[in-house]
Amino acid sequence: MIPLIIADDHELFLEGVRDILSREDDLDVLALARTGQEALELTLQHHPDVVVMDVTMPKMNGIEASRRIKSSLGDVKILALSMHADKRLIAEILKAGASGYALKEGSSEELIRAIHIVSSGETYLSPKIASILIKDYLKLLDTAVPSRASLLSDREREVLALLAKGSSTKEVASSLHISKNTVDTHRRRIMEKLDCGNIAELIRFAIREGLIDLG
Repeated sequence: MIPLIIADDHELFLEGVRDILSREDDLDVLALARTGQEALELTLQHHPDVVVMDVTMPKMNGIEASRRIKSSLGDVKILALSMHADKRLIAEILKAGASGYALKEGSSEELIRAIHIVSSGETYLSPKIASILIKDYLKLLDTAVPSRASLLSDREREVLALLAKGSSTKEVASSLHISKNTVDTHRRRIMEKLDCGNIAELIRFAIREGLIDLG
């Protein structure tokens, strides 16, 4: 049995969701909240497994209510249920501790599935919300500045890793089965590509990029 609290400031919607969920044998609706403050108080009183939380409510919105609930009862799962597919609201309530975000336009079957998913400790995002977040993530990847390490060839990365570990030119040449002159050429090109003036800077770069093991 999954004990629930439902929070929403629209009375007809609140009653409708309660009726839908009450028909499920393994869902137990403990209480209904019409404000964020009431959601907080009822959650502290009843300790449900899941709070189905509207994002925008009077007397404390769902974001702040979620934040306070998670601060007091970290094991309570929160499923945001909203009519808004707004990226800012999605980000804020997930940062506040919500385990999922479903849209009111979704089916009752989707809501029931979302409740079971967050109750089990997993995260649920409605398909529309997931699509929005994935598109944003892909845009972020497109605009991200690539690491300078990507400028190096595989051989140059090998030379850098050995130099950063303190190997001499002769030792690097022996390890990689290349000549000392070739090592010097690689080192010069590495320093030019990375804009490093000396070996100390190369070592700091290699550590920062995880090219050498400090363990």
